[in-house]
Amino acid sequence: MMRKLKFWIALLGLYGVLGGIVGLLYATTWADLAVVDRQAILQHFGNQRIGAAEFVLLIALIVLGALFFVLYRHYVSATANLRQRLLFRIGGSKTSRLRPAGFAELCELTDAINQLTEQRDALRYDVAAKIDEAKAMVDEERRRLATLLAELAQSVIVCNLDGRILLYNNRARLLFQASERALVGLGRSIFGVLERNLIAHGLDAIVHRLRQGDAQAVTTFVTTTAAGQLIRVQMTPVLDPARASAAATTEERTVGGYVLILENITRNFEIESRRDMLLQSLTEGSRASLGNIGAAVDNLTDYQDMDAEQRDKFLKVVRDEVSAMRQRLDQSEEQSVGALKVRWPLEEMLGFDLVQAAQRRIEQRLKLPTKTEEITDGLWVHVDSFSLLQGLTYLASRLQDEFNIREIRFRLTQAERFAYFDLIWSGVVIGTETMIAWQMDPMSVGGENNPLTLNEVVARHGGELWFQREKTSFRSYFRILIPIAETPRKLDTHVASDEGRPEYYDFDLFAQADPARAQDDCLLSQLTYTVFDTETTGLDPSQGDEIIQIGAARIVNRRLLKREVFDQLVDPQRAVSRESTQIHGITGAMLAGQPTIDRVLPDFYAFCEDTVLVGHNAAFDMRFLQMKEAQTGIAFRQPLLDTLLLSAAISPELESHSLESIAERLGINVIGRHTALGDAIVAGEVFLGMIPLLAAHGIRTLREAREASERTYYAKVKY
Repeated sequence: MMRKLKFWIALLGLYGVLGGIVGLLYATTWADLAVVDRQAILQHFGNQRIGAAEFVLLIALIVLGALFFVLYRHYVSATANLRQRLLFRIGGSKTSRLRPAGFAELCELTDAINQLTEQRDALRYDVAAKIDEAKAMVDEERRRLATLLAELAQSVIVCNLDGRILLYNNRARLLFQASERALVGLGRSIFGVLERNLIAHGLDAIVHRLRQGDAQAVTTFVTTTAAGQLIRVQMTPVLDPARASAAATTEERTVGGYVLILENITRNFEIESRRDMLLQSLTEGSRASLGNIGAAVDNLTDYQDMDAEQRDKFLKVVRDEVSAMRQRLDQSEEQSVGALKVRWPLEEMLGFDLVQAAQRRIEQRLKLPTKTEEITDGLWVHVDSFSLLQGLTYLASRLQDEFNIREIRFRLTQAERFAYFDLIWSGVVIGTETMIAWQMDPMSVGGENNPLTLNEVVARHGGELWFQREKTSFRSYFRILIPIAETPRKLDTHVASDEGRPEYYDFDLFAQADPARAQDDCLLSQLTYTVFDTETTGLDPSQGDEIIQIGAARIVNRRLLKREVFDQLVDPQRAVSRESTQIHGITGAMLAGQPTIDRVLPDFYAFCEDTVLVGHNAAFDMRFLQMKEAQTGIAFRQPLLDTLLLSAAISPELESHSLESIAERLGINVIGRHTALGDAIVAGEVFLGMIPLLAAHGIRTLREAREASERTYYAKVKY
């Protein structure tokens, strides 16, 4: 649009100049002619010749305009295009060679520019390779540390002093996943999941201990999550690297952040509470029973000459109280079994892996062939794999040594809360006395003694062990009952990451800008963004079209986090037009049973809270969100940047500012278009590629980006 306007202004200017020159020549020549000469000229031309002259003049103007258009397109417009594409190249774009366009001279200039940019790229890559090589050792140590923390069995979160999360592991994410709005992610605030006052109190205690010269300044507190879980938190300081040297005094050592190690103690607390109540009830109940028994015994002792009926009454009291105490002890034992199971460290293990481990151990230790029969797919068990494998090997060893068994088979099936683990053999039948002896003897395999018995191993799992025969097949087997575990929750895999590891850490967040600095004055490279997009039933929200999908990803510290995403289908409670389905592929059947917009928007608001929103043609998406403010009470008042407007601000001469065109100019592969999350990912990559180009145009801060966007023609488009 801007380029067409410039062309018409230039063409009208050319016509104006030519008209002025012709008019000036006509005026000066006509003024010098005598009256007789003027009349002769007018008589010579006449009206018809004047009309012909005007027609010739019109044709000449059209030809001149066409010639001017060709020259403008091949010189002016082609030069402007070349300039814009060159700016993309200078800004670090990965685009290929510039395509020659225009007349021969401009094509030769394009070839020369390609040679220069290729030389520049070669030099830049050489320098980058040397820098990368110099940083390789530091980066490797940093990656090892991040990997260690990310894969710890404990829930770990590392924060800077502002409370912004700069490292977390998957266990920490799952710990808070029960609460829909409690989000853990890079750059997010820890105060969204833990109480601010508790963190502040812990920091005060740590600083006080550091000043007192305590080298192990650690504090611990207990809190609850929004989902009601009881969490034990251990806080450890991260000292400022500039002042954390051994030579620094305790006064000079300052805290630059903190590490939180979290443990869910809800289950343990419930067990301890039940155990305390159990002990209390057992103590109180036993005290009363013992008192009654003592009184009865005293009466029997003191009054030995009492009649038989009276004696029987006192003996009945003793028997009843003893029976009541026995029942209470049985109940206490039964209730305490669950606590003992929890306290013993059992691990979740895939049943197929457990069977394979048993096969390997028996074949390696005993040289006894093994085979498998039925194994329930996807069955997870809760076991102490080490002791259980010892027990299975022990049973196989006794069968081999005492009954010359030549092959063992395994079977693992599910039965309600327990799994049946069968060790099967053919031929020999084991006697009851032999079975009892094997269960009671300490386990010994190949000269390796173990103080545990088979009964103790089974008891640790809260299961049972028995011997059984299959008369029709002449086979026998030991059956062990082991507890079933819940299938572990799968990790989110919305979008595969280009990097080797998930984006669970970013230590550069230690060096964040001053939090007191106004957001509008912050550099674009320092802000946290949520790049989002929507898919809808149609294009007119005022006529009832609805959102059917919201997709978003976060940008933290100039990194697009492709695992910290929001991707949700929405039930629009109306039909989806065929035209819209042809674009995004979402059908009404796919939306059936999905949450409605009043449930989705609060979650999306929590996801993008405290960030700058980024979208492509974001006015369209924002109009749909604004139409739902009255219904949901959710108002998006965050700063908003639009990649379409930013592209128009830095490249007004280019005709197309579509997402595909901008991505092509930046050398970005467009994958997953016309899905909300796919478009959001592409828009995020485009925005990151535009930041250096914006800086080259003097647009460095959020305020400057918003002002530049408002000056573009596209900013006037309304929905």
